[in-house]
Amino acid sequence: MAVYDRWHTKKPRKDKDGVPVEPCPEHKLYPSKDHGDGDRWQVRWRDETGKQCKANRPKRQGKNPDTSAEAYDAKIKGELASDTYVDPERAKKPLEEFVRDWRSGLTGDPNTLWNLDKRLAHIIDVPPRPGQRKSRRPPGGPSVIGKRPLSVLAKTPSLIQKWIKSLEDKGLSPAYIKRIFDTLSTIFIAAMEDGLVSRNPTKSSAVRPPRVPKKKIVPWTLDQADSAAEALGEDGTIVYLGSGAALRQGEIFGLAVDDIDFGNRVIHVVRQVRLVKGQLVFSLPKGDKERDVPLADSLARRLKSRIEERPPVEVTLPWKTPAGKPHTARLLFVRSNGLPHYGGEFNYTWRDALRAAGIEVCRENGMHILRHTAASAWLVAGVDIRTVAEYLGHADPGFTLRTYAHLLPDAADRARAAMDRFFGAGTDDDQTEKEA
Repeated sequence: MAVYDRWHTKKPRKDKDGVPVEPCPEHKLYPSKDHGDGDRWQVRWRDETGKQCKANRPKRQGKNPDTSAEAYDAKIKGELASDTYVDPERAKKPLEEFVRDWRSGLTGDPNTLWNLDKRLAHIIDVPPRPGQRKSRRPPGGPSVIGKRPLSVLAKTPSLIQKWIKSLEDKGLSPAYIKRIFDTLSTIFIAAMEDGLVSRNPTKSSAVRPPRVPKKKIVPWTLDQADSAAEALGEDGTIVYLGSGAALRQGEIFGLAVDDIDFGNRVIHVVRQVRLVKGQLVFSLPKGDKERDVPLADSLARRLKSRIEERPPVEVTLPWKTPAGKPHTARLLFVRSNGLPHYGGEFNYTWRDALRAAGIEVCRENGMHILRHTAASAWLVAGVDIRTVAEYLGHADPGFTLRTYAHLLPDAADRARAAMDRFFGAGTDDDQTEKEA
């Protein structure tokens, strides 16, 4: 690596008319053909692949690598030595170009990728696909960061904050903005690993996504569950299945009679119903993880009654994708057309049932409240958090603990009782009996 003077050369030269150029009297160097054009000092180096690179700076000496050639030279040497080097030319790639390249290499569950694409549409400008339904929300103008170079965004956290403000102006909820923000952070992590940028601007202290209000989960009472079940009519067993076995919405709709082991009192959660590219499919439960949930006698009686009144219906759907292998199951809950329910359709029915039951229609009272109710009942009864996590299908028991910690029996009282038992103190009533 070295620093070169672009404006001067040691070799004599002639101008465009063939006239010899006189050397500068102060340093005896000849003005180059680039004399006075652009920044004077040039840093030259070879990257890890051996490619010749260069960058110009206005000053030779100084401490700022953005203006001083010697400081920039030292910076590049340090990055190459510590394996943190970032190619300045590659870092000029616009964010939207990198995002499209990054997205094209992703694989996984179709619905997960579909939700990712919805978030990416708030990060870069994504043209609508043919036949795609228009968003209910106003677009709010083009992305304020999509066409910016990665290098500029990495060094300018204020642009990220401006982008966050544009999402708020669209009317997006704080929780959804946080999910979009986390997606952008993942993108910059990928750019760092590819050697395009050296920092993640979403981690800057100057960047503050909106605070997501944390609401404590309030499980339903039995009266609320009974009211909702009555309002749903012949499908009221759905409420008891959700609040008695903590099945997710899609798992309820995908439950087959063969998945219920009445003899061993267990429900095998092995499939769910999903909508993929506009078509219903069967797939494994969330996280591709099957699980078993204990079947309480009270729930078993309700399920048997449902099966006697409305025999299961045999349904065949493709597995996982619209082009997947046909899979057949005898489902407990189907629509009048013989097809299973799914979220986008049943949610309207659910909200109507809440209104009829006198229960507030809000996000907190979506069908997911049934899982919360089941988790609450298990925890209050003393089922340990790891077991509850298994019944819920959570991969991380820590997530279960963070979600339901406020529903656990009072830890302080249990700790006092444990110490009293250890020291043999017992309770006041026990002590009175001993003295008597």
